[in-house]
Amino acid sequence: MESKALYWILFNVFVLLMLALDLGVFNRKAHEVKIKEALIWSGVWIMLALAFNLVLYYFYAPPEGVTRAESALQFLTGYVIEKSLSVDNIFVFVLIFTYFKVPAIYQHKVLFWGILGALIMRAIFIFAGVALINQFAWIIYVFGGFLVFTGIKLLIQKDKEVHPEKNPLIRLFKRFFRVTESYEGGKFFTMQNSRRVATPLFIVLIMIETTDLIFAVDSIPAILAVTQDPFIVYSSNVFAILGLRSLYFALAGLVKLFKYLQYGLAAILILVGAKMILNHYYTAKIISTELSLILIVSILAASVIVSLFKRDLNSA
Repeated sequence: MESKALYWILFNVFVLLMLALDLGVFNRKAHEVKIKEALIWSGVWIMLALAFNLVLYYFYAPPEGVTRAESALQFLTGYVIEKSLSVDNIFVFVLIFTYFKVPAIYQHKVLFWGILGALIMRAIFIFAGVALINQFAWIIYVFGGFLVFTGIKLLIQKDKEVHPEKNPLIRLFKRFFRVTESYEGGKFFTMQNSRRVATPLFIVLIMIETTDLIFAVDSIPAILAVTQDPFIVYSSNVFAILGLRSLYFALAGLVKLFKYLQYGLAAILILVGAKMILNHYYTAKIISTELSLILIVSILAASVIVSLFKRDLNSA
């Protein structure tokens, strides 16, 4: 128990340190994040995740019946799942920033605070999910069925749209706070006529938080299909989320090129949902963690390749 507590403490100290460096050193001044900078930071976060994976392999004390190698593979599989599903977040982030005409110089700030809130929400979701599975084993079928349903829904849905007026949190917020017509620099709140009022930037933040809450409902059960070890689920989620901002700025202008990526993500959700149900129903694992990782990477790569190939054919 002491070693488990130490893992949690050290990992969260690392996360807080990285967030402090991000906001206080590297992004102290608001600026437009260019693709080169975004690609560098995306590489940094991916390398840190892989380095952490090695730490798990050599030093982690997994639950009884699980080897360190299995825990490391579970982390990597969970990280790839979350990373691939986060691309869908990027599609929605682009729509939100475009709809609200958010200046590029302030987008990083919104995503920083949005992702900080996402870390807290996902921690709650993870512990709640693990507790439900431990208390009610049949909840596995609910989670698995939900993932399959979500995958099918993603498979057949049309283009995404943003409707802030339908967001219940925004409607509730506007009942108690007045919102300015225009942006006030990078401020979420400002003073007008001796009264504290919100700016449209805070409304954008609410939209970002709401969007991540919706995506967390999909992604947390997806990783719980791989492992119910809270630390592995949490750490793989956190690494994927911490790299989400840089991934957004790296791919924001390119997401429209990946026309068939949506179908790949849908297939991944259906696969993970089926794995969750089948592996719980049968004593022997029908879909192993190794096979899951291979299939997920293959599906993701195929959807990207088909998207680019079809685009080249259409432009020829």
